[in-house]
Amino acid sequence: MKKNIAVLMGGYSHEAQISMKSGETVLKHIDSEKYNTVKIVIDEKGWNAHFNEQVIPVDKNDFSVTRQGEKIKFDLAFVVIHGTPGEDGKLQAYFDMIGMKYTTSGVLPLALTFNKYACNTYLQQLGIRCAKSIRITRESSVNTNEIANEIGLPMFIKPSDGGSSFGVTKVKSKEEIESAIQTALEHGTEAVIESFVNGTEVTCGIYHLGGKTTVLYPTEIVSENEFFDFDAKYKGLSQEITPARISEELTELIRNTTKKVYHFLALKGLSRVDYIIQNGEPFLIEVNTVPGLSDASIIPQQARHSGIALRDLFGAMIEDALMR
Repeated sequence: MKKNIAVLMGGYSHEAQISMKSGETVLKHIDSEKYNTVKIVIDEKGWNAHFNEQVIPVDKNDFSVTRQGEKIKFDLAFVVIHGTPGEDGKLQAYFDMIGMKYTTSGVLPLALTFNKYACNTYLQQLGIRCAKSIRITRESSVNTNEIANEIGLPMFIKPSDGGSSFGVTKVKSKEEIESAIQTALEHGTEAVIESFVNGTEVTCGIYHLGGKTTVLYPTEIVSENEFFDFDAKYKGLSQEITPARISEELTELIRNTTKKVYHFLALKGLSRVDYIIQNGEPFLIEVNTVPGLSDASIIPQQARHSGIALRDLFGAMIEDALMR
């Protein structure tokens, strides 16, 4: 009998539209001969299952859907929600409570990685090189002179708990700091101020399935804008080159560091780690635990380079999650 797979997309953050694109890619590539799939959209309107034109509310008591008098229960949640509640552990806490299996990491790793400052501070203590940073909350008093002296200019100011480069500002003068903090806080609950690391941007995908960890080959990102912002990511204003044009030695350093980070954080399923290489040294920028899977996203590009079909990758993710 075929397993019922709920593919969850949407969410409550600015990344919802990106998540919808990722979700549609997953639905398109899951093997329909092996699995029944149902599109579940979570947004401000509620939790709803979509069957072509028919929209049916999800019963949150047991995460089921009743259609034409038949109750559909799911064997697995394939989570493709970027941002809250799919990438911060909230959705996974609910699934743990009702006994539903899911494709992502668990609650604690997701809660940690969703806060960029907390995650990078933790990883630095384990010997992973990260950019120097300061955490700013809504209650923090801001002294722009102190910030500029400690972090240096230029600097990046971004939401500590956001993605897809929403709310990120490259700050070149002290006068821009306060407005950049406000922009970041419009997109997240905290802001993180990071020193500018000038170098080559690369990103590396990784997954652990069937007892085996696979590290994909890193992608080099060349943005037409000043940095890899939303327009560069999703409006074609960047070159994404796989494999990255870096030495074999540096490629292996990136891949080995990615594997260390994955295991340090006790991640599961599919993740992606972003770096900037400065003077031959990779600086970790952030960890993505629900990476983009749309046709424009990096993981599908890396999978293709390694000869991995998305149908096989998604099928392996499903089988691995069902066995946990």
